Order: sequence, then structure tokens, then C-alpha cells
Amino acid sequence: MDKLQIQGGVPLEGEVRISGAKNATLPILAGALLADGPVVVGNVPHLKDVTTTVELLGGMGATVTIDERMRIEVDPTTVRDYSAPYELVKTMRASILVLGPLVARYGRADVSLPGGCAIGARPVNIHVAGLQALGADITIDGGYIRARADRLRGTRLVLDTVTVTGTENLMMAAVLAEGETVIENAAREPEVVDLANFLTSMGAKIRGAGTDKIVVEGVERLSGTSYEVLPDRIESGTYLVAGAITGGHVRIKNTRPDHLDAVLVKLQEAGAKVGVGENWVEVDMRGRRPRAVDVRTAPYPAFPTDMQAQFAALNTVADGVGTIIETIFENRFMHMLEMRRLGAEIRLEGNTAIIHGVGHLKAAPVMATDLRASASLVLAGLVAEGRTEVERIYHIDRGYEAIEEKLSQLGAQIKRVPN
Repeated sequence: MDKLQIQGGVPLEGEVRISGAKNATLPILAGALLADGPVVVGNVPHLKDVTTTVELLGGMGATVTIDERMRIEVDPTTVRDYSAPYELVKTMRASILVLGPLVARYGRADVSLPGGCAIGARPVNIHVAGLQALGADITIDGGYIRARADRLRGTRLVLDTVTVTGTENLMMAAVLAEGETVIENAAREPEVVDLANFLTSMGAKIRGAGTDKIVVEGVERLSGTSYEVLPDRIESGTYLVAGAITGGHVRIKNTRPDHLDAVLVKLQEAGAKVGVGENWVEVDMRGRRPRAVDVRTAPYPAFPTDMQAQFAALNTVADGVGTIIETIFENRFMHMLEMRRLGAEIRLEGNTAIIHGVGHLKAAPVMATDLRASASLVLAGLVAEGRTEVERIYHIDRGYEAIEEKLSQLGAQIKRVPN
């Protein structure tokens, strides 16, 4: 198992290209199951979660090919098995996303109850209740969700809470349902919109994606398509914070600035100069210590939960006191305990972290506990005095493509070594 070694204290300088969005790629690959011909997906990031999804689709019998540019072709016409086994689902919670497409397209699905990150329960009851309302017969047996249906029927769904994967699963189920489905209290994230655009390119009839009310008019069939995944806004935000925390000057390219509004506001509050172009953003913190910022996570378009760990790292060396309030997931502060090992002054009170910025962090061995937490430990290591070692980096590899190579491009002294 590998670890990252980081020699801190180098201000980052330069530009880096942003990869395709993991959280759009996974539902789009699952959505390929809905087609009656081959689907080609481009701008796919080279990530462990993508590899797991490909393995999942291949295990069902889909014919999957990947070229040297990470363009993935999925031919679902060879699918013969409608199950997602525990061995794969336990490593990646997003495997639940095959549930809706399998029931809608093939009339049956056996999907293991999910595992994934250790950041809270993230229950699947909304997925199950929604599919039942669409007419599926569902039992939970032996740790599996077993769903059966002839053809799903459109209905009005009011989601109990805003859920991204729940919205995506039910939208995918509804595209082949008979009649109209209305999804109220829908998630508004850009990745939901990207999935809707992908489904529309196959012939689905969807309106309202990006608002809290999505309307789907079911169609008889969906055809194959070719589609490019949108850029990853969380990777974008992470590299911008890396520039800010190190007192550097970093430009990210191949990004969507309009998806980063909440993050850019906080970077400006922290004292960074922010420049924005059509498909690039730059952050300049040269000669300045960041100011502490207060962050409260909430569903899009508010501040993303997947960026709170990175801003926690920024606050550890900022001037002043910053509070981080996590409203989406319970148990998502484990990275705070690891950052204390580097000398961070953090007090936890329930879902609130109060961070007193210190002048310097000092290197220590730390351990990644989930995907975004691991990114925050890398950021803290970039400014800590001495050599920080980050273990369990398989978490990072689930969501960041070649993070040590990209940071090295910016001047960071970072390398991957065997543990």
C-alpha cells in the first residue's frame, strides 16, 4: 500500500488541467445501461471508483472497452446479469446508481446494500421508496435490495431530503417509465444536470434539471450516444485552496467557473486575489497569510460538503478563528483529529469545528480516513515544516487523478512511495 511523502513550505506556482468529474462520470456510466446500443463517454478521469464501476458493468455482461485517452465505450446489449455484488458495492457507495437503470431497462435488479466512505450512514430509503412509488416490487433480503417491475409508471415523487444519488437514481428510472414523473425537492448539483444532459442525448425527455423540480416524460427506448463529462468542481476547488494555503499563485484550466461560486467567495474572504476566465480560474495569495473564514455546508448552490475539509486545512494556518459547520454528513470531521497531529488548534462541538489559526504546522505521519479528508491532509502537509507522510492514500485515488503529479507540476515536493 502506497503513501505520500510531502516536504512542506513550497509556495505553489503554475497551472494545472482539471479532470472530468468523478461524481458525474459514475452516474453516467450507470446510465449507459439504459441504452439499446453502445455509449461512448469521454473526459473520464482515471480513478479507482471509475475502474470499480467498469468492473461492475463488466460483471453484468456489458461489453466495456477503454482507449488510451480514457474514453470508455459501454455496450449494454450483452448484459445478462442484473446484480451488483457486495464485493464491489462495499468499496464504492455509488454502485447503488445501477439500481434505477436495471429496474427500468430490464425489469429486475439485485443490488447489495452499500458501504463506501466512513462519513455517515447515507441511507438508501429514498431510493427504495421512490422506486416503489414508480411501481417496483422491492424486498430487502440477505443484504440485497431486490427490485422487480414490468414497466415502471410515472408518478409524483417528493423526496424527504435533498439527495444527489437519490435524485439521479430516480431520474434514470423515470426516463423509461410510462407517463410523466415529477421529482420534487430534487438535488440541483451540476452533476445531476450533466446526467440529465447525457440522458437527453440518448433521447430522454427531461426538463427542470438544475432546479428543485425535475419533470421526466417517459419514452419507449433510449439509443446509444457519445458524451463528454463536465470538469470536476471539487478537484478544481482543491487545487485553488492548494495555491492559497501555500501563499502561491495557481491557475486551473479546463474548468467551469460558474460551478465554483461558493468556493471562490470564500477564497476571496480569505484574502486571495481571484481571476476568472471562460474556462479557467486563478488564485493569487503571494505575500499574504490567509484570513480565517467561516463555512457552513449545504446542498448546491451553497458551500459543498466535499470542500469543507480543504477549507479546514486553510483555516489551520490562517490569521484568526474560523468555524466549519457540517450540515450534510455526520461523522465527517475525522480529518480534524489527524490535523491536530500536525499542530492544528481545533475544537470540535457536535457538527461544528472551531479552528484557531497557528503560525506553523509541523510535519507528522497522518492517515487518510475518507476521500476529501485525505485531500485536506495533503494540503496541510504542503505547508507543514518538515516531511509529512500521508498513509491510506487509496482514499485519494478514488477521487483525485494523479494528485502527486499535478502538485509536482506546481512545484510541490511530493512523491508516492511504497509503505
